[in-house]
Amino acid sequence: MSARIRPYDIVKRALDVVASAVALVLLSPVIVATAVLVAIKLGRPVVFAQERPGRDGRIFTLYKFRSMRSIDESRGWVTDADRLTPFGVRLRATSLDELPSLWNVLRGDMSVVGPRPLLVEYLERYSPEQARRHEVRPGITGLAQVTGRNAISWESKFAQDVRYVDRRSVGLDLRIVIATVASVVKREGISAEGHATMTKFGEAHG
Repeated sequence: MSARIRPYDIVKRALDVVASAVALVLLSPVIVATAVLVAIKLGRPVVFAQERPGRDGRIFTLYKFRSMRSIDESRGWVTDADRLTPFGVRLRATSLDELPSLWNVLRGDMSVVGPRPLLVEYLERYSPEQARRHEVRPGITGLAQVTGRNAISWESKFAQDVRYVDRRSVGLDLRIVIATVASVVKREGISAEGHATMTKFGEAHG
């Protein structure tokens, strides 16, 4: 069930539309350049598309730039560590892989700030409290991302997501955006300790 609608939520949606539209226009040269580099370094398709659960668990298609090679058992490209190239690492570290998600924000699938949209298979693994992260639109960045990103445990991530749902405000969103920029500049928390990205929820704890 969605969280109770507040005047803030209406204002936030308007800000999301304006911010994503302006960003898509102003960053179009960066988006095109990144797409060309992905095509050269990793091949096609350039954009990674995957179903993710959004607000109230409704499924939508998330768009990001590819940051990994395709699975190829003959070459030993099977795990995330195998498939993640130095180029892909840099792409993730700078968050340039997230640029196509601005289209998801403009469409209304996502917000600029909110709990990250995770895998559909996780829906049945959440506790009732953890599932509250789906009471709001998922975001490109969120409170969990500026509190350790992939370097904190899943339980800590979900606790921060629920905390955001309960305390969301324009002021908190602004602080998260500023902290996100700082985190990207410092390249903090890109992966879980001992892993190329992040362990899967329910299989191991990061």
